[in-house]
Amino acid sequence: MLHIKCPHCGMRSQNEFSYGGDATVKRPELNKEISDQDWDNFVYNRKSLRGKHLELWQHLSGCRQWIKVERDTATHEIFRTMKANEDNS
Repeated sequence: MLHIKCPHCGMRSQNEFSYGGDATVKRPELNKEISDQDWDNFVYNRKSLRGKHLELWQHLSGCRQWIKVERDTATHEIFRTMKANEDNS
């Protein structure tokens, strides 16, 4: 089981969180025309990366805030967590 450090609540069990996907994917701009192929790529066509990856998680059983988690998808090691609006650098 993973233990995730919520920047708002502190260390918590993975069971309190819900995985929200890749934090590096950029949504198409609102009110702009987008091709069907570009929309399909945004919604369905994602690479399944192995190694260090930035993910979105929501703390459902706690503060309900979205956070970013930098995690190794092969070993599940968590390197850092940050608020969703924090810069990744």
